[in-house]
Amino acid sequence: MASSTPDSPWPSSTHDSFSGSFNIHIEEANPDDILPVLEDPTSSTSYSHNIPKPPPVPSKAYTQNKLFKRLSQSCYVPNETIDTWDKLFKEAYGADVYICTKDESCIPVHSSVLTIASPVLGKFLQQSKVRNGMRYIKIPGVPYEAVYAFIRFLYSSCYEKEEMKKFVLHLLVLSHSYSVPSLKRVCIYILEQGWITKENVVDVLQLARKCDAPRLSLICVRMVVKDFKAISSTEGWKVMKRVSPALEQELLESVVEADSRKEERLKKKEEKKVYLQLYEAMEALLHICRDGCRTIGPRDKVFKGSQVACGFPACKGLETLVRHFSGCKTRVPGGCAHCKRMWQLLELHSRICNEPELCKVPLCRHLKEKMQQQTKKDEAKWKLLVSKVVAAKDTLGPISGRHSRLS
Repeated sequence: MASSTPDSPWPSSTHDSFSGSFNIHIEEANPDDILPVLEDPTSSTSYSHNIPKPPPVPSKAYTQNKLFKRLSQSCYVPNETIDTWDKLFKEAYGADVYICTKDESCIPVHSSVLTIASPVLGKFLQQSKVRNGMRYIKIPGVPYEAVYAFIRFLYSSCYEKEEMKKFVLHLLVLSHSYSVPSLKRVCIYILEQGWITKENVVDVLQLARKCDAPRLSLICVRMVVKDFKAISSTEGWKVMKRVSPALEQELLESVVEADSRKEERLKKKEEKKVYLQLYEAMEALLHICRDGCRTIGPRDKVFKGSQVACGFPACKGLETLVRHFSGCKTRVPGGCAHCKRMWQLLELHSRICNEPELCKVPLCRHLKEKMQQQTKKDEAKWKLLVSKVVAAKDTLGPISGRHSRLS
């Protein structure tokens, strides 16, 4: 198991004491009735007739449901009423206002309905002049079909799904401009339900900013960040880049920030993985040196055999490392790469161990004494590593339990 810990090559003279501590064996290949809530009342001496049993006390949930049902019924609008308002709009009986669109078409409506449904249109009506008994309001820049769907919604809150999907952006602008929050919510809902694509997300984002739709704006930004490469090559992005460079800069910063957060999460995840592996190695090392495992362990222990499963994940790899360390003949400063790794694990254990006098891990007390000879820089590195490894055990419930039994 690779480790990012600093090298700690101790003299090879202690190699014999380590090897002497191990014995390495090579194998051939019915429920109770519920009492009533209220008891029967006793008969009163002041009455000659029997008093009927009172009804059960209503539960809190029953009271709340009944109240909710009553409120729902008081707010219920039958379909006939909706159809009546829809018919009033379509037939325009007694209309006193004309809504003019960009193609010079006019829609007859009622001033009282417009004033109640939209305070903005109500102000326009107050400022408009009467000509031949009619008032005129012009809504420029919007197709006739979109204006028609908008006015119809003011009357009955009805709309055709296909028209709504076709003119949803126009209706979002109209609902915001003329202060019709109920229609605005419908438009935002439709946009959030899969209407946004890579080709129109930039346009929807700009519109959401202008129409004060923060949730919709956030959804668009997340979509841009998630698929920036494809969206940045669309025509909508090119137009936005030309007319709104500030928005482009903001989106680029969001993409960079998202990438940085992703890299930071991956980095922390990998670091945490290393610390967890080191902690598991400490657990397995203590397990091998104290109890023995399958084919390796203290001389006074009886081997259980390689067929017995071991609950320590790092035990198998550590057995191989211990075998190599005990029999390695390489004589270079600090030993070979595998031996250096074993030295690091032994030193890490000695820094974590709180009972060096009783510990059965080889060289534990010897390495604790050697710590006094290290520089402050090396000591700081080891302390940081120990703190990270000890903190990693909090995420290992079962492993922590084993450690408490072993220590």
